[in-house]
Amino acid sequence: MPARMRFILAAIVLGLLMTGPFVLTALLVWLGTEGGDRDLLIQVITPHLPLGTLLTVMGFGVGIAVLRTLFRQYVQGLLRMAENLRLMLGANFGFRVVPEGPPEVMALAAAVNELAQQRDGIMNDVEAQISKAKASVEQEKNRLAALMAELTQSVVVCNLDGRILLYNNRAKLQFRAMSDAPGVAGGGELIGLGRSIYGVFERNLVSHALETIHQRLGREGAQPVANFVTTTRAGQLLRVQMAPVLSGGVDAVATQAVAGVAAEADAGGRTMTGFILMLDNITRTFENESRRDQMLHTLTEGNRAALANVRAAAEMLEYPDLQDELRERFRAVIRDEVQAMSRRLDETANEFADSLKARWPLEEMLGADLIAALRRQVETRVKLPTKLEEVDESLWVKIDSFSLMQAVTYLISRLSDEFEIREIRFRLTGAGRLVHLDLIWSGQAMSTETVMNWELEPMKFDGESSPLTVRDVIERHDGEMWLEREKVRHRAFFRILIPAALPQEQVEAETFLRGESRPEYYDFDLFKWSEKSHVLDDRRLSELTYTVFDTETTGLNPSQGDEIIQIGATRVVNGKLLRNESFEQLIDPGRPLGAESAKIHGITAEMVRGQPNIESVLPAFHAFASDTVLIAHNAAFDMRFLQLKEQATGLRFDQPVLDTLLLSAVIHPNQESHRLEAIADRLGLTIVGRHTALGDAIVTAEVFLKLVPLLAEKGIHTLREAREAAEKSYYSRIKY
Repeated sequence: MPARMRFILAAIVLGLLMTGPFVLTALLVWLGTEGGDRDLLIQVITPHLPLGTLLTVMGFGVGIAVLRTLFRQYVQGLLRMAENLRLMLGANFGFRVVPEGPPEVMALAAAVNELAQQRDGIMNDVEAQISKAKASVEQEKNRLAALMAELTQSVVVCNLDGRILLYNNRAKLQFRAMSDAPGVAGGGELIGLGRSIYGVFERNLVSHALETIHQRLGREGAQPVANFVTTTRAGQLLRVQMAPVLSGGVDAVATQAVAGVAAEADAGGRTMTGFILMLDNITRTFENESRRDQMLHTLTEGNRAALANVRAAAEMLEYPDLQDELRERFRAVIRDEVQAMSRRLDETANEFADSLKARWPLEEMLGADLIAALRRQVETRVKLPTKLEEVDESLWVKIDSFSLMQAVTYLISRLSDEFEIREIRFRLTGAGRLVHLDLIWSGQAMSTETVMNWELEPMKFDGESSPLTVRDVIERHDGEMWLEREKVRHRAFFRILIPAALPQEQVEAETFLRGESRPEYYDFDLFKWSEKSHVLDDRRLSELTYTVFDTETTGLNPSQGDEIIQIGATRVVNGKLLRNESFEQLIDPGRPLGAESAKIHGITAEMVRGQPNIESVLPAFHAFASDTVLIAHNAAFDMRFLQLKEQATGLRFDQPVLDTLLLSAVIHPNQESHRLEAIADRLGLTIVGRHTALGDAIVTAEVFLKLVPLLAEKGIHTLREAREAAEKSYYSRIKY
């Protein structure tokens, strides 16, 4: 029963005890008298009733005051002490109970503080031993972390859900350069622990690479890596190498899946638990190679005709009977052509035209692996049976497997839809420096015009579309494609020429799995987390990913035109505060700053002048906070500002929201204040940068992490339970 209800019941009982005997006595006297005696009794008592009533009310008031004092000292005082004891046990070991109240309560508080002091002494001894044991290990980790941080190559490690669980500083800079708005808050919305890699790379591209690795893991001695090239939203060209992260031993956890790609155990009994991405920005290299190709083309094709003219004129000059007029004319031809060649060389050296033909970096792949992947994709997506006609197991090819598989699947889907073929057969044979990839079928004859139309149309299949055509993909491989018929066997086939590659040396898979260096930003616990295995509301608070944010504004009335002038945010992942993953941006409100608000946050008109407006900043913050639970202190205030910008920006912050003010009221209902400073003081936290958006966000995050175990003590473990408990608190009624 709540303490307030108990006080009300005690007051009712006190009132009954004070008035009950008098009422009962009067009733007995009244029943024992009759006639004139009863009239006489009324005459005697009536003049004294007002005074008696007044004395009774005064006595009742004094009793209530005494009862309230005792209730505050013994009941509420002990309840506050119980809340403080829980703080001492978990959230704030250094907290001590202030001895106050009656002597008995003060004695109890003193005894509790003595026990806490003894407990701290024991814990300090234990922590000292643990710290000593961990010192050498931590030193080694720090060395490895320093090495990882200094790598010139970007490294990102993900679990099978595509969640980032490790990245180094080079990767952070790489992703920042890839941001749509790198000038807003550092572009930190793209990378972070617990963030999805699919916010940067196309899911199908990563899934295809994972499938390639999975297939190679099943082939003994195969190199379990895949390569692909992609373009970023900022137009940069990235070459990505992917390698698996394998679990050790036969007791590995059940294998997860990404986009329907199974990762079964390899021959060693291990399972694939994640993948490593190593990124290289090859934009400049690719541009330089294209320019070099253009220069060579200009020097060869452009000067071929001129050299022919010079050679012809020189041969004519060898005739001894040549007339002087003709001899001078041929000399002029030689002079003009040489001058033109010289001018062309100068122009080529100083200025290059655009690339004549885009050359895509290709990866080397075992031909049998390509055929196996094609069969699996055709059977899964086109629902068409496949067979092998002839496959040379020793052939290696140099291809962009993603686009080539798109093109082949597209062609087979058109065959299935328009010619109703019953099966497709694959043949892979060598032809010198080229490889013949044949797609064979039996059925109706096809015209050359139909083949040409299929080649030139943008590929569309199964709800997906690509700006590339089959011809683009073939030309990307410097190959050819044509239709052939086998009249005797009543069959036809597409023959696709693709470049051959030299056979690769087979390397043991373990060679690629020995990287144990610890980078600057990591959280390996994310290996154990699968997004698909939980419903968000039923997820435990300790497992969720949070964006903790705060805003500074021109005033306290969002509905009356006040605007945001600063947003600050940080992330909490797997129960850890990630201070390095933050968002902080000043904003030009487009209106004067209030003098009173400036005294609080210290932001002046000069500081926000020239800063981006809210319409530019909110998309970046929306991306930073996507796929997370929002946390704020007095969240109703901050969320109201964001909601009022929905129409202008087209962005909705519709993810779950938790409020540390409400959660504090749930945990400590008997505390007088739930201001951020008061909560931090109770939990033993130091406030740095108060009334700056990022500073308040960091403090709020630290408060929340302290509140999570206290909520668990009250039986509140999941997001749903926390929201329902917060909605029942008194402070949830506040509106803006």
